[in-house]
Amino acid sequence: MQFYDVARILSTHGLNGEVKVALITDFPKERFAANAKLSLKDNEDKVLTVEKGRPFKQFWLVQFKEITTVEEASELKDKILVVSQENQQKLPAGSYYYRDILNSTVIDAESGEKIGTITDIQSPGANDVWQVTEQSGKEYLIPYIPDVVKKVDVANKKVYVKLLEGLRDED
Repeated sequence: MQFYDVARILSTHGLNGEVKVALITDFPKERFAANAKLSLKDNEDKVLTVEKGRPFKQFWLVQFKEITTVEEASELKDKILVVSQENQQKLPAGSYYYRDILNSTVIDAESGEKIGTITDIQSPGANDVWQVTEQSGKEYLIPYIPDVVKKVDVANKKVYVKLLEGLRDED
């Protein structure tokens, strides 16, 4: 079974077993919703059930049904929480997990020419930006917006784009 990182447990919070976590997910509301199932990266058989989760500054506070004391919570410090593939929700149309996009082949939607491969994804603000690396090693960024990204074929790891002027500077 495949597991994906969700958060790193930083410390305890209070006396009832609540923990403070640093996020490694874009879906904290779903991951820390009541009854969500998470595991520990070093012990994926141990399933923890979220009792409640809430934002706290730039972190989240999470209470698990199985952890009720500060002593139990302190044993979780520095552990990574993971979610199994079966416990991940389906994303709405037009949304993708990073793993679905990374290493996809980028193809010019008009000419069919292979442009490069998506090697990184950044989330600087309003929309994601995908780093494309050409076979020559040259890198450039394309925004994930409808004017540029025309089709995403997750099953075949292909992304069809229409590059706007200036996105791919020719030397």
